[in-house]
Amino acid sequence: MKCARCLLQLQCLTLVGQSARPAAQYGTLLQSASSSQLNVLHKTQHQVLRRFHGSPACAKSRPVRAEVINEDNKKGDGSLVTYDNLFEQVTKEAQTKATFIKVVNVFLKRDVRRRGHVEFIYAALKKMPEFGVERDLEVYNKLLDIFPKEVFVPVNFVQRMFNHYPRQQECGVQILEQMENYGIMPNIETKVLLVQIFGLKGHPMRKYQRIMYWFPKFKHINPFPIPQQLPEDPVDLARLSLTRIANDRDAKVIVYQLPCTDITESGEEVTLPHVIGIQSPSQMELLAKHNPSKPVFVEGPFPLWLRKTCVYYYILRADPTPPEEKIEEPYDPERCFFYPLQLDLDLDRDMGEEESFDVEDLDEGPVFAMCMTSRGDEATLNQWISGLQQNNPILGQVPTLFRLDAGPKELQGAADSESGHDHHQRPDPETQREERQTEKEIVEEELQRRSRGMKQ
Repeated sequence: MKCARCLLQLQCLTLVGQSARPAAQYGTLLQSASSSQLNVLHKTQHQVLRRFHGSPACAKSRPVRAEVINEDNKKGDGSLVTYDNLFEQVTKEAQTKATFIKVVNVFLKRDVRRRGHVEFIYAALKKMPEFGVERDLEVYNKLLDIFPKEVFVPVNFVQRMFNHYPRQQECGVQILEQMENYGIMPNIETKVLLVQIFGLKGHPMRKYQRIMYWFPKFKHINPFPIPQQLPEDPVDLARLSLTRIANDRDAKVIVYQLPCTDITESGEEVTLPHVIGIQSPSQMELLAKHNPSKPVFVEGPFPLWLRKTCVYYYILRADPTPPEEKIEEPYDPERCFFYPLQLDLDLDRDMGEEESFDVEDLDEGPVFAMCMTSRGDEATLNQWISGLQQNNPILGQVPTLFRLDAGPKELQGAADSESGHDHHQRPDPETQREERQTEKEIVEEELQRRSRGMKQ
């Protein structure tokens, strides 16, 4: 009987957790259990066993507290926004590499299981340009180190075939793609991390193998490379830009004026811009042969992009030579490496074949010199022309015309002034209606006067 009473007590405890029966029912059950028979004991044992071995549907149908649901929603909702806020909190100090690694270390120490590591890595990849670490290989390896090790490695070919842990593999491939976009070459540490995280046959490892195959082939394929860090000095930046445009080893860069601040007689401070030009010996020969009766033109500004920096340059050019005035000079065969001048071939040619080479020649006029300056007005460019006269005395005889377009700052200022002018001086709709009515009355009077003249 004691066993039956104990079993009934256990049954009462389970029923209390699942439903809200009153305490009086359980008291009556305990009283009746003391005087029950053996068959009742057998039935109660079967009932207790059913309670212990319940189906999963019963477990799913159990009510869950609202507090637990709210906590889960708070944890799982907006994880990426939470990590963005974490980076924004650190940016109050300074956006440097040390602060970025500090945020990563904070995430690593927060949870041993690295929960939410995929969302954190995506947020970190988005914030890397703001911290200036988008070209740092150490930081990329630090992001790869966030992944748990030896968890996402496929064990058999079935897991490998069905893309084992796809979200984590896509995140790893995204890290390597951002490295590829910025031209960062992985190292042996990157390979070791990828093998520990995804194994030798994962998609990130295949991406790493493709990068290591193609990057060495295309790393130095550009014959005119641009340095990663452009010079901050405007004079040095102008030297680099003009040398890149000219593409002539014999071209000489001349500094006509350095940026400085001068004080006038009235006591006003005047900032003088820098004027830097470039000219090659072949351009000097073309300018010396130019007809003095025809003008030369100063045109610009023309944009030139060096990575994320845009600079502007000006050119000194002339109109194309008319076809009737062109003089064909014989080429020296020892100096011509592009097109053969004579075909000394004893071959039977068809009548339809031509010995001439079809080369599209666009004559846009010769360019005599180029320059860069921070102020593209006519007075500043006159200093450049006067400096060119020292090596090109023919410029004192040739008329110079300026064809200058509005620069980026001038265009922006003009747009602002026009918008402000329209905003302040826009007429009211009532005045516009009055003007239209007066115009109609004047037109009607004019028509009536003409009709009277016709009748007379």
